[in-house]
Amino acid sequence: MASKRLDIPRQPMPEQPPEERIHNFDEVPLGYTPEQAVLEASRCLECKKPSCVQGCPVQVDIPGFIRLIREGKFEEAARKIMETNMLPAVCGRVCPQETQCEVVCVLAKRGEPVAIGRLERFAADWEREKGQHEKPQVRPPTGKKVAIIGSGPAGLTCAADLARLGHDVTIFEALHEFGGVLVYGIPEFRLPKRILKYEVERLKEMGVKLEKNAVIGKLATIEELMKEEGFDAVFIGTGAGLPLFMGIPGENLLGVYSANEFLTRSNLMRAYEFGTTDTPIARGKRVMVVGGGNVAMDAARTALRLGAERVILAYRRSREEMPARAEEIHHAEEEGIEFHLLTVPVAFLGDERGWLRAAVMQKMELGEPDESGRRRPVPIEGSEYEEPIDVAVIAIGTSANPLIRDTTPGLEVNRRGYIVIDPNTGATNIPGVYAGGDIVTGSATVIEAMGAGRRAAAAIHEYLTGEKMSTVQAQDTEKTAK
Repeated sequence: MASKRLDIPRQPMPEQPPEERIHNFDEVPLGYTPEQAVLEASRCLECKKPSCVQGCPVQVDIPGFIRLIREGKFEEAARKIMETNMLPAVCGRVCPQETQCEVVCVLAKRGEPVAIGRLERFAADWEREKGQHEKPQVRPPTGKKVAIIGSGPAGLTCAADLARLGHDVTIFEALHEFGGVLVYGIPEFRLPKRILKYEVERLKEMGVKLEKNAVIGKLATIEELMKEEGFDAVFIGTGAGLPLFMGIPGENLLGVYSANEFLTRSNLMRAYEFGTTDTPIARGKRVMVVGGGNVAMDAARTALRLGAERVILAYRRSREEMPARAEEIHHAEEEGIEFHLLTVPVAFLGDERGWLRAAVMQKMELGEPDESGRRRPVPIEGSEYEEPIDVAVIAIGTSANPLIRDTTPGLEVNRRGYIVIDPNTGATNIPGVYAGGDIVTGSATVIEAMGAGRRAAAAIHEYLTGEKMSTVQAQDTEKTAK
């Protein structure tokens, strides 16, 4: 049986052709058909000690849900995933499975791993599209109130777990839509808004209260939430949303954006809805994006869809050092994004009206490895040249927004402004206050933030009730078996 499974090739996912998709914001991968999903699921070897589960930050029962897909039990597969992951359609689209669960798949040692992420997406999409939605089960009320600050992946996951456990949970979101980086940072062609909204609605069914336009630190401080609003615990999941700039001449010119601003204008202000919105955004004809991560790929591909005739992605290292997902790099190349590797802008030049007209570029070469383990880019003297551009997007990373830090006396942060926690529990140095996700680690993956949210939820539950999460899970499993 195992030998037959080894003969089945990994199933490719159908996609929009590049020449079509560059003119729309529709999702690029189109998803598996039921037949493709069953065939791909049939490749799983059902290992006795599945390393893929250990590779998943939220510990999804991967062999379990794949077995159900192979048996044609698609709704059951979705419910199996949601035992530990309340955002399966999101994770199936944006999580880097190739470096987490799939990289440790046994099949990866001799070929291509099982397409775990694609199967997760299939199961979640099937459950949503077929209307096979089952209301999440919650335990009896505990009488304890928990505030979640931020509705990104860490906050949503923490809220879901705590609501399941019977706690009264309220999410405070600073923006006018829920989802954090999932909604303001990831383009429609990678994560359609309707899918995220569906998964957020599931939280409402569990009794979670959601308050938008609620900036904690301005509306109320953490101390006020606990002392005046009656919250017994607080989870900080505000992300790392403060953009970094390069500190070069000309960055204040009109037409120079941070990736945060550029993507937020497109995503939350719906610049992608051509002709129906009047979003204030410069739709450049010659656009340069600086950076080599997923955010840079998102910005470059968004600029192309907004009408750019030419999009350059400038990255100071080589392609091998790019931190973006291989799939995102591949899609960008297919769509005609020009990769100018080992180059970096050292200044931006403006016209008489203060608008960007060009970038002064410098070529680089790779030297010795730096603290990241990647070879350090070293400038080549005399290699400068001008590149005509009318829009630049800086996508070199983000840092911690200081609002929570500055309005929470005594909260311990590190030298970069990120909150210091116990890595096993998410506990800060303030009793009852927990944190997780990018506000702790800096920019990381969606699933890593979700894992942090789960760990914090377990610790918050034990802090409030004295009961361990493992005990609760064992009790719930016993009830289900009966």
